[in-house]
Amino acid sequence: MTTTALSAPAPARRTPTRPRGLVWTVLRLHRTALWIWLAFVAATAGFLLWLTGPAADATQRKLETFGYGGVLEASSTSATLLSFTSGAYNNLFYDPDTLITLASFAVALFAAGPLIARELEDGTAQLAWTQSVSPARWLAAKLAVPACFLVLGNGLLATLYRQLWHAHGNLLVAGIGPRSLYFSVGPATVAAPLLGLALGALIGLAVRRTLPALALSGFAYFLVYAFRGNHWPFQGRYQQPELHSRSWAIDTSGAKVPDPGCYDDRHCLAAHHIARFGRAYLPSPDYWPRQLLETGVLLALTALAAAAAFAVLRRRAV
Repeated sequence: MTTTALSAPAPARRTPTRPRGLVWTVLRLHRTALWIWLAFVAATAGFLLWLTGPAADATQRKLETFGYGGVLEASSTSATLLSFTSGAYNNLFYDPDTLITLASFAVALFAAGPLIARELEDGTAQLAWTQSVSPARWLAAKLAVPACFLVLGNGLLATLYRQLWHAHGNLLVAGIGPRSLYFSVGPATVAAPLLGLALGALIGLAVRRTLPALALSGFAYFLVYAFRGNHWPFQGRYQQPELHSRSWAIDTSGAKVPDPGCYDDRHCLAAHHIARFGRAYLPSPDYWPRQLLETGVLLALTALAAAAAFAVLRRRAV
């Protein structure tokens, strides 16, 4: 009588969950740019959170003590107005917008150079096309992967910026700056770098040389940025929407009274029995119509640039 020993099946090897195919190839090939983008989003988000929290405290106290005069005084503290390196809260408020704009330029340069033109110039793309990867699939992956990171990253930054505005927009000096920021940050902030991505890819495919593609994409995106700045959105160079502010004071009895305009004159404040001040920018009904109009135009231009990029690729790859 014989017995047979049944061996237990070998445990299945667990493979790490990760993207595969072209997506993984794009992530691996451009991992340095991905880490730079993630670091930029994290640093800018941290800056926005700092502006929302600790950075606003001193200016908020000046506002509550002296009213709008306190805001004016705080804006000139430790630096001149409109200086990027200023320590004044009013000036620091606009710096993340500058960083996001510079990042959009960087996206256009990256798309034209390292993402597209360099691979065409080195022959890496042509090699991929010979290995059961069609040119259309190659370009679709090249655009889709960075587009996802752009939407997520800029969507987060735009949301934090709007929260910062709602929390501390009252600490800004009245003028063109608050109006420009209020009407520019939103869905269009997410759509703008997508246009830079598509435009850079189109130029990279058309030029096929890294350095010329970098130069042309930078110039092309500068034209887009200049058009947005001069026609935001598309209603004439100097026709900017109004964004009114409202100031008030609370006296020692708790009643809301008009701002007496005492600035930092404590005798004046005592004579009017002022306990504290408040100030707010009034919401504008023009915000969403302007944002949706500009976002729609940017997305339409992005679609046209992407379609033109596929057309150029189809003609060159034949």
